[in-house]
Amino acid sequence: MRVLAQRVIRGAVSIEGKEVAAIGPGLVLLIGVAKGDTMAMAQKLARKTAALRIFADNAGKLNLSLKDIGGRALAVSQFTLYADTSRGNRPGFDPAAPPELAEKLYGHFVEALKEQGIQVQTGVFQAHMLVSLENDGPVTIMLEEV
Repeated sequence: MRVLAQRVIRGAVSIEGKEVAAIGPGLVLLIGVAKGDTMAMAQKLARKTAALRIFADNAGKLNLSLKDIGGRALAVSQFTLYADTSRGNRPGFDPAAPPELAEKLYGHFVEALKEQGIQVQTGVFQAHMLVSLENDGPVTIMLEEV
């Protein structure tokens, strides 16, 4: 399971021209699920995401977490995080989990993040979404549980 965390000032998801989710300061999280991933992996990544210290303290050091700043998360399912380009220019997605498993683990990740005290907005699973964000820094971190 992979989570691409982007520190943002603002993030939003729109579908067919209608904004369906938006957050202020916090993290936009692109979440990829692979074949063989488990609920335990989703739980562990949610804890790590909530505690990831990538926000500046008063001294300007990256010492604060999403929990510390009272930030929000925008979680978006992103199977393309498991794109395989080793055989040419057209990506293959064989490593990605089938939709039924991916949706279940994505949902579990979101619920586990909420259990950490994080306010979470979500995209719509398998929908064509427009994701907009103002990356702060920019700071982008890949988290992975294998």
